[in-house]
Amino acid sequence: MTDHGYLLDNQQSEAGIRFRALGELFDPVTFRHVDQLGIVAGMRCWEVGAGGASVPLGLAERVGPAGKVVATDIDVSWTRDIAGGAIEVLRHDVAADPPPPGGFDVVHARLVLVHVTDRAEALRRMVQALRPGGLLLLEDADPGLQPLSCPDESGPEQRLANRLRAGFRSLMAARGADLAYGRTLPRLLREAGLEDVQADAYFPIASPACAVLEAATVRQIRHLLVAEGLATDEEIERHLANVATGRLDLATAPMISAWGRRP
Repeated sequence: MTDHGYLLDNQQSEAGIRFRALGELFDPVTFRHVDQLGIVAGMRCWEVGAGGASVPLGLAERVGPAGKVVATDIDVSWTRDIAGGAIEVLRHDVAADPPPPGGFDVVHARLVLVHVTDRAEALRRMVQALRPGGLLLLEDADPGLQPLSCPDESGPEQRLANRLRAGFRSLMAARGADLAYGRTLPRLLREAGLEDVQADAYFPIASPACAVLEAATVRQIRHLLVAEGLATDEEIERHLANVATGRLDLATAPMISAWGRRP
């Protein structure tokens, strides 16, 4: 099974639900880093693979009318309406297209490069886009570090959830995802020539947003799970009913945040 198409298509209605849940889970982490790293008025920022609107909007608040936020994605369905003022929205493939012109004080990507087949080239182009002293903040998942939907596998409902999560990982890997990518970020930033590299990780569990994200993701990929023999329709319906009870302590893969500055 090999398919290099993006697994979680932005065109599907579940994408908006996923973006809101991801924002609830990870925006506080992202903006804690943004504020600690000193992203302030007048800066130029490139938000790579923006997906939803929450991060570009938050960056625009911080850079103000004198600054600029360029939000790019291969599909801008969920960001085109926020264009204007400090925000510019562009359709863009980070691994194939030249960086947007002008140079940037900040380049940020969240949960993007794990899905990009040529992630090394994408990273090279992001570093290339930095001005001297510019900051790169990469945040990406590492499903290999914590592969379970329910780390407390206490019964048949949790075992089913974990089996479906294993199916999800198989579909991701077949499309070129690196399930151990997050842990490599500090080393990759140093190898790219960045300085003052640091990193941390965040691992949500038993949040209501985890349940929303789980249900939307399973609905989005259910046809593939069934087509590849990874689950039956009955099992998926049973799992979605289990999620709806609120009694599963659902988790996501850890998100590792790493940052460094161009000399």
